[in-house]
Amino acid sequence: MIANTFIKRPITAIVSSIVIVLLGILAIMSLPIGQYPDITPPVVQISGMYTGADAQTVEQTVATPIETQINGVPGMKYISSTSSSDGSITIDVTFELGTNVDIAALDVQNRLSVAMPMLPTEVQRQGLTVRKRNPTILMVQTLYSPNGTHDSDFLDNYNNIYVKDALSRVEGVGDVFSVGSDFGMRIWLKPDKLAQLNMSTSEVLAAIQEQNVQVAAGSVGASPQSNQQTFELTVFVDGRLSKPEEFENIIVKTNPEDGSIVYMKDVARVELGKFTYGGNHYVNGHEAGFLLVYQAPGSNALETAEGIYDKLEELKATFPADVDYVIPFESVSVVDISIEEVLHTLVEALILVTIVVFLFLQNWRATVIPMLAVPVSIIGTFVFFIPLGFTINTLTLFGFVLAIGIVVDDAIVVVEAVQHYMDELKIDAKEATKRAMADISAPVVAIALVLAAVFVPVGFIPGITGQLYQQFAITIAISVLLSAFIALSLTPALCAMFLKPTSVDENSKGLNKLFHKFNGWFNRTTENYV
Repeated sequence: MIANTFIKRPITAIVSSIVIVLLGILAIMSLPIGQYPDITPPVVQISGMYTGADAQTVEQTVATPIETQINGVPGMKYISSTSSSDGSITIDVTFELGTNVDIAALDVQNRLSVAMPMLPTEVQRQGLTVRKRNPTILMVQTLYSPNGTHDSDFLDNYNNIYVKDALSRVEGVGDVFSVGSDFGMRIWLKPDKLAQLNMSTSEVLAAIQEQNVQVAAGSVGASPQSNQQTFELTVFVDGRLSKPEEFENIIVKTNPEDGSIVYMKDVARVELGKFTYGGNHYVNGHEAGFLLVYQAPGSNALETAEGIYDKLEELKATFPADVDYVIPFESVSVVDISIEEVLHTLVEALILVTIVVFLFLQNWRATVIPMLAVPVSIIGTFVFFIPLGFTINTLTLFGFVLAIGIVVDDAIVVVEAVQHYMDELKIDAKEATKRAMADISAPVVAIALVLAAVFVPVGFIPGITGQLYQQFAITIAISVLLSAFIALSLTPALCAMFLKPTSVDENSKGLNKLFHKFNGWFNRTTENYV
């Protein structure tokens, strides 16, 4: 019999419980924390740009070939795409719940490589980005200029160069998306000038592509040269242009008859501006640069947010003058507050259970034993979260609130039975524990199995609803089964070691006198009810 083994060897029961608690604490420290279980289907996003194209052209020349190839990728649920009038395209491939998002991203990348030769040259040159995307925004970071010294162009560019990469390296950050745009060399053509010179936009574009290139010029004196060559010199030439003045001096056309030259500044206005003028962004009335921060799947939301705040404070020391940051939106506070409220409820439930147990068992020793058994069952449950892929969230913590009232029953049944044998038969605690466990071991196991049978089927409900309540139900089932093990090991061992006979009668004094009056009132109430 299991109980007799631990009654004879109480140290084994105590050490086993200590190991369970330590493993549970280690699991708590490593488990991800969030507001709800991960119920959103995994999404792989493809994004790109077809500069100068309208939404219909983007849809026909970019979206359709890509969707044709990606359609039917293993585990895919549906595809949605968005084509904008500024030439941008976003394709979201949503997969079935439980799909490995890393494998899904690899499958999408392979299908995309098949579609790439069918896309316009401009799209191939700029490339398409494939990334795993958590659809829920964790935080919005903005840079702004309190005194208006810097405009949104400068703030967007600073965000993209210095802040975006730093935030991407924070532990738990899955992706950082820039709402603003980088700097772009804007060339505004003058149609009247082009018409006068009998020129087309294709000639201007060809001149830019020809003269704005990175050239590998090689070297002088490299092998095979004669032995008289002493030095080998690398040749550096002007590569890509970077200043408006350099673009203005691009030679667009040469007239062979009179040798006249048409420069870019003759037919266009050149300035350093935005890559796209799709929108303007403000925060608290100031122009601002925005970054959307997404959480990596399975990461700890609270630790991720703390890492982001620490990194922003570190970067703030190097910000230019009159530049500051603000977080206008974040979804972490609600997680923190909801978990804090559930923990308060958890503590309140434990206190109420303690009061009720002490009121009816009327023995502080008998009260301490269930209070030692309950934390073992609750904390030990976290050990099973890791192999099951569960997280610490509002639903699992609600499950623990309910589980406290359930798991304490097993310990109370054992303690009450042992106390009964000690008071009725006037025997010592060890013998009373053996007799009690012989009577109640089977009912304790049966109760645990029946309760588990109530909650376990909830974990097999299909779809998002089942995914939402799965962790809630399985948490309770595991804590109940673990409570049964504790009731057969730790609880009888503690009963045999600590319990002593007690007597509450009309001659009792102090607190026992109040217990005697309470017992009389409770018995009369029970008889009247019956």
